[in-house]
Amino acid sequence: MPKNWNKGHTKKTHPSLEKTSNTMRLKRIDNFKIWRDRMKMNGKIRSKYIALKKNRDLAELIGVVLGDGHIGKFPRCESLRIVGNYKNKGFINRYAKLVEDVFKKIPTVSKIKASNASTITIYENKISQRLGIPVGSRRDLQYKLPLWIKRSKKNRISFLRGLYEAEGSINHHEKTYTHKLLFSNKNESLLNLVQKLVLELGFAPHYSRDKVQISRKNDVQKLKNLLKFRSY
Repeated sequence: MPKNWNKGHTKKTHPSLEKTSNTMRLKRIDNFKIWRDRMKMNGKIRSKYIALKKNRDLAELIGVVLGDGHIGKFPRCESLRIVGNYKNKGFINRYAKLVEDVFKKIPTVSKIKASNASTITIYENKISQRLGIPVGSRRDLQYKLPLWIKRSKKNRISFLRGLYEAEGSINHHEKTYTHKLLFSNKNESLLNLVQKLVLELGFAPHYSRDKVQISRKNDVQKLKNLLKFRSY
């Protein structure tokens, strides 16, 4: 048998590799321990994960993750994935840079085949814990705004910007004098939170089953400018 008989295979695609993997797991043999220890010594793998700096960047990142992000769980790490329209280069560039600034790690940006979406992805330990966002689906999440965001107007505005960049839209129709700045989401807790924060900023939002809407022309422009919505 050639030495590279398993090249290109994984335990998911080759029964012999699956058997070897299961045997090593049962015997608690870590085939990558020496490599992992060397990477930690060289600083290429972190051995400690300090708390993220609580600032406007983190507040905005939390907002965009709650809107268009997903945190996945793997045996040895977690993943953070933010999805955006690949044609919206401003969004992709901004949030790739924001992920890098917050986590001090360059994310992978990839276009999803046969779709108009791009993903911004990193893999690391304790992502969920440090962002304060659970792994998996958040459809029924009862999200509670962290006090460090709640107590700072600047942080609240940044948090709202992240949410609106992920799930917001703006419409102007001069002929019918219709102007709308919308935040749409199926999570009732987030809708209530957005309505509350927009009210605190002095606006009068309209709340419906799946959206928070600002309809006055001057207010639409004022809130857009305040959040720097779609300004990259």
